[in-house]
Amino acid sequence: MITLTHVCKTYKVSKRDAGFSSALKALFHREYERISALDDVSFTISDGEMVGYIGPNGAGKSSTIKILSGILVPDAGTCLVNGLIPWKNRIEHVKNIGVVFGQRTQLWWDVPILDSFELLKEIYQISTPLYRQNLEQLTEMLDLSALLKTPARQLSLGQRMRCELAGSLLHSPKILFLDEPTIGLDAVSKLAVRDFILKLNAEKKTTVILTTHDMQDIEALTSRIILIGKGQILLDGHIHQIKEGFDSTEEGLASFYKSHHI
Repeated sequence: MITLTHVCKTYKVSKRDAGFSSALKALFHREYERISALDDVSFTISDGEMVGYIGPNGAGKSSTIKILSGILVPDAGTCLVNGLIPWKNRIEHVKNIGVVFGQRTQLWWDVPILDSFELLKEIYQISTPLYRQNLEQLTEMLDLSALLKTPARQLSLGQRMRCELAGSLLHSPKILFLDEPTIGLDAVSKLAVRDFILKLNAEKKTTVILTTHDMQDIEALTSRIILIGKGQILLDGHIHQIKEGFDSTEEGLASFYKSHHI
């Protein structure tokens, strides 16, 4: 169970004009602006649920994921993930979650994938029998047998993303956070990643929170969406509420953004 209640998060960002004189002035007197990333965000996600967490760039999606995963501490509000406060119970919390950021990697760039997996085994303190069982299952489900001895830098983006998914699931997490997992992937790779996520949820009842700008991912994987804009929850419901009356979900979403001036 995931519960966010009245969560707020702001960032202090330095501002200055262009030019040498402004840069020199900023050395002695910096001007800052406060940006509200999350403003009174509340929602609940049940065990085994797959939810699309969507919104425009800068809406607060990644900030929410970072709070849920324990990377960030909110300014106000409460957050419980399986009864734990993520940033206070960090070590125990990370044993129960897997995180995949589409634009970041947890794999070591110059070593074979299998070596990265062995390092993750030690980091998460996975028992040898469980590690071997999960590795065998994930290798089969994601078709990794030909990739395990190859360094990450020599893999295509689609191949690397499949390995990223496997790495995030070696410790059998109950919750999987996916932040744009199909960004930049070709059609075949996208379908492979989607099929795996659906199978994972169906077979292991893993809770999945998916953030993406690809509405085809959302339609293929989730029925419930939570839509955030300007740091506030604007909609918590079904994807059909966005698509109704439009030829495509993208058109409906664009109209929704326009109606809310985002």
